[in-house]
Amino acid sequence: MTNALILIIEDEPEIAEIIETYFAREGFRVICAGDGPTGLSHHHRLRPDLVVLDIKLPGQDGYEVLTAIRRRDDTPVIMVTALAEDLDKLQALRIGADDYVVKPFNPLEVVARAKAILRRTMGRSPGQVLRMGPLSVDPQAYLATIDTGSGPVTLDLTPTEFRILAHVTASPGRAFLRSELVDACLPEGEALDRTVDSHVSNLRRKLAAAGADGMLAGVRGVGYRMDFPHGR
Repeated sequence: MTNALILIIEDEPEIAEIIETYFAREGFRVICAGDGPTGLSHHHRLRPDLVVLDIKLPGQDGYEVLTAIRRRDDTPVIMVTALAEDLDKLQALRIGADDYVVKPFNPLEVVARAKAILRRTMGRSPGQVLRMGPLSVDPQAYLATIDTGSGPVTLDLTPTEFRILAHVTASPGRAFLRSELVDACLPEGEALDRTVDSHVSNLRRKLAAAGADGMLAGVRGVGYRMDFPHGR
C-alpha cells in the first residue's frame, strides 16, 4: 500500500509541500498540481491510487474536479478545505468524496485517513466482478446476472441500464444524486435527470422480474441507492 501514488491538488504551495512531505515519509509516491485542469490532466495520465483535493482552486474548483474524476472512475478522493460548513461537506460527499478534512488540519490525520481508505480499495481491480447478494455484475463482459438458487438469470439490459447498475453496485448503500448518474452513465444526448428516472424504472422492473425486487431503492429528494435488504 505504501507504494501507492497520491495526487495532491492544492494551490497553496506551502500546504501542498507539507502534505507531500508527510506522505513521502510514509513511503508513498506523490505528485502535486496547483490548479484544477493540471490536476485532472495528472489524474488522466497517471491514474493515482488516491487524490487529496482542495475545493478553492484556480481554473476549476474542487467540486468540478471531483465531478470530472467521478465521470472517469472511482479513484478515492479526500477533500481538504477551509470550508467547514455542513452544506459544503454534504455537497462534496454527494458528488463522491470519500472523506473530508477541514483546514487547519494535522497532516498525520490526512495520511491516516488515506491509509484507511486505501486498505479498503487497493485490493479491488478495475475489472473485478461486482457482487451484492444474488447480483453479479461483470464490467468487462457487460454481463449482469441474478442467482436464483436454481441457476443464474442473465439480465437483458441496455448499455445505459448496465452502466447505471454497475455504477451503483460498486458503492452499495451510497445514495447517488440523479445528476451524478447523468454525468457518469448517460450519453450526452440523454443528459436529463428525468431520463435517469426512466432508465432506472426499466432497470428496477428487470431486477424484480429476475427475483431481485427492492435492490435499487429510491431515496426521497436525492436519487437512488443500491441495497440488498435481505443480505445483511
